Amino acid sequence: MFSYILRRTLTAIPLLLAISFVCFIFINLIPSDPAEVALRVRQTPIITPEMIAQVRLELGLDEPFLVRYWYWLVNCLQLDFGVSYVNPTRTVLSEFERALPSTLVLALTSLVFVIGLSVPIGFFCAVYKDGLFDRIMRGFVFITTSMPAYWIGLLLIWIISIKLNLLPTSGSASWKHLVLPAFTVSLTYISTYIRLIRNNMLEIMREDFVTYATVRGVKRHIILTKHILMNSLHTCIVAIGMSIPQLISGTIVVENVFAWPGLGQLCISSIFNRDYPIIQTYVLFVGFLFVVFNLLFDIIQHIVDPRLRKE
Repeated sequence: MFSYILRRTLTAIPLLLAISFVCFIFINLIPSDPAEVALRVRQTPIITPEMIAQVRLELGLDEPFLVRYWYWLVNCLQLDFGVSYVNPTRTVLSEFERALPSTLVLALTSLVFVIGLSVPIGFFCAVYKDGLFDRIMRGFVFITTSMPAYWIGLLLIWIISIKLNLLPTSGSASWKHLVLPAFTVSLTYISTYIRLIRNNMLEIMREDFVTYATVRGVKRHIILTKHILMNSLHTCIVAIGMSIPQLISGTIVVENVFAWPGLGQLCISSIFNRDYPIIQTYVLFVGFLFVVFNLLFDIIQHIVDPRLRKE
């Protein structure tokens, strides 16, 4: 077990380095000069070549590409991601510390919606296969997976907030402001996991141990919950783990629809303002989340599933 964890961890390190290198390359491929962009963002009235050269020196842009990447990587390991172009008095880390809690609250609430709705709905769809409930849910899954998140958000605002006046349209003042954006983020994942749990349960229902338990006279609800549902959830562990970084990164559009003050809104405003350090750090942060959560839940599945341990 320890050797497997060590091997998977060592495999993740070069992957993280590759992600950081690709992220650094893409930001530097942008045709605009970061020094000139920084001066324009700071609303400098007259930009001269001397001023551009001075800012390039301040930002370390006069160094060779690989040297700049090395310095940037070392600074990132020390949690020094640079200074925001929009507000030079604030560091990128302080901007993330300001916006990250709101995004985490939104992602965690969305995860609660995903688990709390997809598991029972997927369970009953499998139990009552081809029934009325199953057909309605399959239609719901088909519709919601084909609709983009921003359209779902606007539709919920129009129906729930404007027509029914039940929840606020935007902001983050109370828990009521959290319901609509969290449900919007989670809706696509709910549909995915309903289909996944339903298909897994139907596949496990055809296994020999389920037939044997039925012949032995084990109660049906015990077979459905303890044997079928629990075994079907084992295959969902990695998928749920990968959904967490997807939920965090997937809030980028929904946060702007509902004016939620999180990382998504920070990233969009940074793109419009060409605040390269924040964009670069956001891409690196999302890539880091995917690698770490994939590693973490892969290890958890290896611990939980004895078949993988034997392999």
